[in-house]
Amino acid sequence: MKWKFWVRSKKQAALKQKKTELQEQLELYAEIETAKQEWDNAQRYFEYALGKDQIDYAVFAMAAAEKRYEMLIRKAKRMPVKWSNLKGGLSG
Repeated sequence: MKWKFWVRSKKQAALKQKKTELQEQLELYAEIETAKQEWDNAQRYFEYALGKDQIDYAVFAMAAAEKRYEMLIRKAKRMPVKWSNLKGGLSG
């Protein structure tokens, strides 16, 4: 009986870890989407910036948003992520 309990516990732990990894991947995907939107917004702000201060701020915001997006993409590349599966998981 102890053996069956141990095997069942190991299976449950593996399922829980897999669920956690999937959740982490979904959160990363959502964070990348948000970072891309922020980068697009910063670029639009730059297009309408007036005056030296606004332009300086726009350049800083655009650079920061781009760096954040690139950092998240690098993080995603290090993970065993299948984006096609995640996109299906998000919509369904």
